[in-house]
Amino acid sequence: QVQLVESGGGLVQPGGSLRLSCAASGSIFSIYVMGWYRQAPGKQRELVATINSGGNTNYADSVKGRFTISGVNAKNTAYLQMNSLKPEDTAVYYCNAAVRSSRLAGITNYWGQGTQVTVSS
Repeated sequence: QVQLVESGGGLVQPGGSLRLSCAASGSIFSIYVMGWYRQAPGKQRELVATINSGGNTNYADSVKGRFTISGVNAKNTAYLQMNSLKPEDTAVYYCNAAVRSSRLAGITNYWGQGTQVTVSS
């Protein structure tokens, strides 16, 4: 079993910054991809950014140039640096990880419990 623990959410004014962290622990042989998704009230969960074990990143168009995802390999931790935050970034942010628990195991997808990000003046 793998646990994902998120931290760093909170209330910030428009134009401000926040840094989210997601630490993965438990039965981890390797992590292929870690990512952040978000869900605003009344909306579907959407991809924000992902990073794979090779360091390749992918971003939603709405956050390109403002958000930066990093981490994964060294400490099984991913970070999401969020700058120039807008009210429309308000959502619960969820961490996701695609994990192999042993050399012969398949890849399992895990989710964190979510952290609230509120952008408001």
